[in-house]
Amino acid sequence: MSYYHRILVGLDLSAESQQVIDRVKALFEGKDTKISLVHVQEPLSFAYGGDIPMDLSEIQDQLENQALQRLEEFSRQLGELDVDTHVIIGQPASEMHRFARDNNVDLIVVGTHGRHGLALIFGSTANGVLHGATCDVLAVRIKEKD
Repeated sequence: MSYYHRILVGLDLSAESQQVIDRVKALFEGKDTKISLVHVQEPLSFAYGGDIPMDLSEIQDQLENQALQRLEEFSRQLGELDVDTHVIIGQPASEMHRFARDNNVDLIVVGTHGRHGLALIFGSTANGVLHGATCDVLAVRIKEKD
């Protein structure tokens, strides 16, 4: 039996997300855990300042559908693990905190580049998740391509 029973895996769906999936599979394959793959998209009105005089809902829907398809691809890689997928609209760190509370998550897994200096000061999702989480957080160090 695994100490962690409910795991949230926060993915930005970049190429580096594969490293996070690989680590989750290595750590939890064969364990009695429920894994939620979560991608949080900021609303397009926030991303573009909210001053664009057009309806972006169709584009937002397309982005959500693409994200869900990518999460399903990652889910299949996790084989026999009990996995569900979620695309949530909002601010990444706060939405992961909310999801974790609402679903009794006992571990959040996120990727991190290990930035320092200004990049850290001006924010990273992993840092935001760590500082507001009410459960354990595992930050998977993303290795840069050679």
